Amino acid sequence: MAGVAAGLPAASAFGAAVDNPKSIASSAKKAASPETILLKDYRPQSIYKIPVTEIAKAKFPIIDMHSHPYAKTPREIEDWIANMDQVGVEKTMILTMATGVEFDDQYRKYSKYPERFEIWCGFDFAGYDKPGFGPGALKELERCHQMGARGVGEIHDKGKGLRSGKSNAPGMHPDDARMDALWEKCGELGMPVSLHVADPIWMYQKMDKTNDGLMNAYAWRLDNQPGIVQLSGMVGIFERTLARHRNTTFIACHFMNLDYDLARLGEGLERNPNLYADISARYAETGPIPRFASQFYAKHADRLVYGTDMGVDKEMYRVTFRILESLDEHFYENEQFGYHWALNGFGLNDEILQQVYHDNAAKLLASRKA
Repeated sequence: MAGVAAGLPAASAFGAAVDNPKSIASSAKKAASPETILLKDYRPQSIYKIPVTEIAKAKFPIIDMHSHPYAKTPREIEDWIANMDQVGVEKTMILTMATGVEFDDQYRKYSKYPERFEIWCGFDFAGYDKPGFGPGALKELERCHQMGARGVGEIHDKGKGLRSGKSNAPGMHPDDARMDALWEKCGELGMPVSLHVADPIWMYQKMDKTNDGLMNAYAWRLDNQPGIVQLSGMVGIFERTLARHRNTTFIACHFMNLDYDLARLGEGLERNPNLYADISARYAETGPIPRFASQFYAKHADRLVYGTDMGVDKEMYRVTFRILESLDEHFYENEQFGYHWALNGFGLNDEILQQVYHDNAAKLLASRKA
C-alpha cells in the first residue's frame, strides 16, 4: 500500500487514523514498545545454541487414552488415521462425553474403524435434582454399553458439579450418594471412567502479578466463582470416590490436575489400586520441572497412560514425543501451548516409555469384561 511503511498493519487496522501519518508512526512506535506488550502476546525465542531433537514418530507404538471426536466427516477421520500412522499411534480412545442420539451418531462414525478407535460414552444427568434419579441414568449407560461403548468419559467436575458434555448436575460431586449406583455399574460392566477433577491450580488463585500461569488462568479463571470447591477439596472428593468403589477403574485426566504437586498424586496412586492417571494436555505444565517430573514417571511408570486432548495434527503429537523422549532444554512451543515459559525434555528410558505409551493402557483395556 503506497505511503505506508513496510511491516505496518493494513489501513483497516487503523481506521480513520490512516489519513494521519503522525498517528500511524505513533501507533507503530507504541506497538513496538516493551511497555505495551501484553503477557498473552509474549513470544520469546530461545537464544541458546544447543541440540534440537526432532522426533517424527514415537519410539514405541502408542495407545492414546484421551482424545475426543475432533474429526467430523469420514474424510477427516481418514486423515486423522493417516496422521496416527505417521506418528505411531496405534489406537485412540474417543471420549464422546455423550449419551442418547449424540452418542449414537458419534459411535456410527468411529465404529467403522474398530482397530483404530474405541468409543466411550457419558452419563445422562437429567433429573439429578429430583426424587428417583438413578434408574434412567443406569438404563442409558447399559444401552450405550450394549451399543458398543467400552468406557465412560470424560466426566468433568471443576468444583461446581458434575458435567458430561451437555448434561450438567450443578452441586453434585463424584462422592455424592446419588452417583454410587452409576460408579458401581461401570465396574460391573468393565467400563473404566475417565474423570476430570478440578483444573490447573492457577485458575483458583488470585489473578495478580504473583500468578505463575496468569495468561491462561485469567481466560479460564475459577477464583471468582461463588461456592466453588477448591482444587484440593476436589482431590479429596475424588479419593473418597475411589475408596468407595474399588471394583471400578478410574483414570484421572491431566495428572488429576496435580501437575504442580506430583508428590500428592503419587500418594494417591499408592493408596488407590483402582486409579490410573493420564498425562494429556499437561506437557507444558510439567515441562519446566524435567528432573522432578522424570523421577515421578520412574516411580509410577506402571500407573500412567499417554493421552493428548489437543487435536489431531502431527506436530501436536510430535511435541509430546520431544518432551517425553528427548533431553532438549529451554525450548518454546507457542503453537500448542499458551504459556510464556521454556520447556525441557524428560529423557525417559525405553522401559518407562513403553509402559506409558502402550503397555499400561493395553493391560487396562484387556482386563475389562467383554
